[in-house]
Amino acid sequence: MRRLHIKLVATIVLCATPIAAWALWKPIRVLAPELAGVKCYVGRVCTDDPSKVAEALGLRREALSYVEQNAGGFRANPRMIFCTTPQCDRSFGFAGNAAYNFGSSGLVVSARGWHSYYVRHELIHCVQVERIGGFRMLLHTPTWLIEGMAYSMSQDPRRPLSEPWEGYRKKYEVWAGEAVPETLWKRAAEL
Repeated sequence: MRRLHIKLVATIVLCATPIAAWALWKPIRVLAPELAGVKCYVGRVCTDDPSKVAEALGLRREALSYVEQNAGGFRANPRMIFCTTPQCDRSFGFAGNAAYNFGSSGLVVSARGWHSYYVRHELIHCVQVERIGGFRMLLHTPTWLIEGMAYSMSQDPRRPLSEPWEGYRKKYEVWAGEAVPETLWKRAAEL
């Protein structure tokens, strides 16, 4: 009888975990955006406003081309979700930021984040996860490298950024200038 109770509890926990993650940690919604009220279209572009698909595809095309040229190609084809309303922003957990990535799986752009440098910034984070590794980045890679690279490489036009972001960008640019670009990812993985 006790074994049956243990199995029952384990089954409930296993079933409840994805539901709890969906409800409590909104970035996970990148994995199934249709369940969060957006529709996905060609090129793994999703949005809550079908009239904005062409604009979203243009931002995607430009950002992918730019990042591939400056940071290297992608192993995965990241999904891009573009919100146009406060409701969509809330559904994906935005609280002031303009965009975020979910590992190398994809990124979400808020209603205020429809600018090429925001999309590039998050795509650079996707490449970082692929090249350095997600756990390694979380546990070992300095924040100045992660964020400094994304702000610098994305050509974010905001100068100066508020601190510590501007300091990270400057530190990255000094570090990146110390060697040839071909060694960038090897050096980054070694930090």
